Amino acid sequence: MAETTWLSQDTFDRLSAELERLKTTGRTEIAARIEEARSEGDLKENGGYHAAREEQSKMEGRIQELTYLLDNAEVGHAPTETSKVAPGLAITAEINGGERKFLLGSREAAEFVDIDVYPESAPLGSAIMGLGVGDETSYTAPNGKVFKVKIIAIDPFTD
Repeated sequence: MAETTWLSQDTFDRLSAELERLKTTGRTEIAARIEEARSEGDLKENGGYHAAREEQSKMEGRIQELTYLLDNAEVGHAPTETSKVAPGLAITAEINGGERKFLLGSREAAEFVDIDVYPESAPLGSAIMGLGVGDETSYTAPNGKVFKVKIIAIDPFTD
């Protein structure tokens, strides 16, 4: 089952442009670099060839990642209903005694906004999804540490 992720229209457009660039000029450029390195001779000891192939592999992984994300994204303005934690909302929470404000959405949006971003599929996101102001919960981080969370505010996100 595909995981839906909320993206602002701006983030969706930027990621779509990145995907298009990678699929067109990115692939063309890396293919030329591989061919140039291949023409230098013995491939076993050709560092330029192996570096170009590794870069190609990373680029193809990024293409797959972006394709999946964009195909399964919920795009649009942030929700205005703020009674419950949902993707696309700015959340203020007390986490283990410290106050933090963050956007619940795709990590891909993080480079385009001036706020921390946590995916709804991350342990924190999963734990607070559907909670309201004043609700408390806890979650276990991947390192095994347990974090207590209290929702302080839920606001529409404006980028």
